[in-house]
Amino acid sequence: MTSKVDVIIIGAGAAGLMAAITAGKRGRKVLVLDHSNKVGKKILMSGGGRCNFTNLDIQTDNYLSQNPHFFKSALSRYTQWDFIALVEKHNIAYHEKTLGQLFCDNKSKDILKLLLDECKSVGVEIKDHCQIDKINEIELGFTVKSSHGNWQCESLVVATGGLSIPKMGATGFGYDIAKQFGLKVLPTQAALVPFTLIESMKNDFADLSGTSVDVLVECNGQSFRENMLFTHRGLSGPAILQISTYWNQGDKVTINLLPDCEVLDIFSDNPKKQLITVLGNLFTKKLSKTLCDLWFGEFYDKPITEISKENQLKITKQLQKWTFKPNGSEGYRTAEVTKGGIDTDEVSSKTFESHKIKGLYFIGEVLDVTAHLGGYNFQWAWSSGHASGEYI
Repeated sequence: MTSKVDVIIIGAGAAGLMAAITAGKRGRKVLVLDHSNKVGKKILMSGGGRCNFTNLDIQTDNYLSQNPHFFKSALSRYTQWDFIALVEKHNIAYHEKTLGQLFCDNKSKDILKLLLDECKSVGVEIKDHCQIDKINEIELGFTVKSSHGNWQCESLVVATGGLSIPKMGATGFGYDIAKQFGLKVLPTQAALVPFTLIESMKNDFADLSGTSVDVLVECNGQSFRENMLFTHRGLSGPAILQISTYWNQGDKVTINLLPDCEVLDIFSDNPKKQLITVLGNLFTKKLSKTLCDLWFGEFYDKPITEISKENQLKITKQLQKWTFKPNGSEGYRTAEVTKGGIDTDEVSSKTFESHKIKGLYFIGEVLDVTAHLGGYNFQWAWSSGHASGEYI
């Protein structure tokens, strides 16, 4: 027996639930199918469990895509202020952390509850533990065969996300659906992800695991000023996650460990102090000792006045233009998002409907739209979900 609904949405994440809410408010009969044992897992784990649900300053230059204009329409039609209004409607306490990033005061589950309550209020049906076996196009829509039964719908929405964090259930199913219907899928890679270092460098910085430092990091013409975190495998923290989106295997990364300092002036002001002492006033003692041991061994205990200007310049360059090649990244295992995906030229930027297949929609992370860290990817989910929900 095949049951009929107006809309089937595959994926009960941020984008899928927002699309369901928007379509449900239009009186559409909506069914959401998700293969995981609990919906909204990525929402629950985001932002350290507090969900960085949007940003006060949403600008289009925070987004990446091979088509740099594709995301503008959706972001302008459903803005951060629209989602903030929804958060306030549900009396969810929130705060700005840094750089316009908005987090729940309590837990991420507040945002998930908001979405599920909104779905319930408009009659959206959600089924988890649902394995989809087959999707077919028919004359007036699609049929979906699954472990929970068979359905027929007019509109089919793919909101399956990318490959990031497979332990949360991420798969390439959305890309498979796109390929089934002849849509182009661009190469994907892990983004917003920590770097790994070669074994020798990893050993060099082993004692610094857990140490954080404010840096300016650059790669391929892009730069970010935020904290960097040394880990037991390499480098992480907001600055590294941000720049990873612009990095490709083999590229060099340059880090300024003292972005606010005129190092030569500091040396001039402290001519009788040893190098280790001067650096100890700029970094933590552990970090300054490690850097001296690694890079400045011959000058470690020398007063600045005994270090030639040429060597002072070399020290300054090492501290402010530390350049190296990451060994790789942590990959999809810890990546916050997936770069690449379904070519945006394949879908309408207004409705998110496929140009080739009537009634087939793609939203959220499954598309070739990636954003910076800081709530921007969630805003893309809300905006693309809402935009499609007005038409499905």
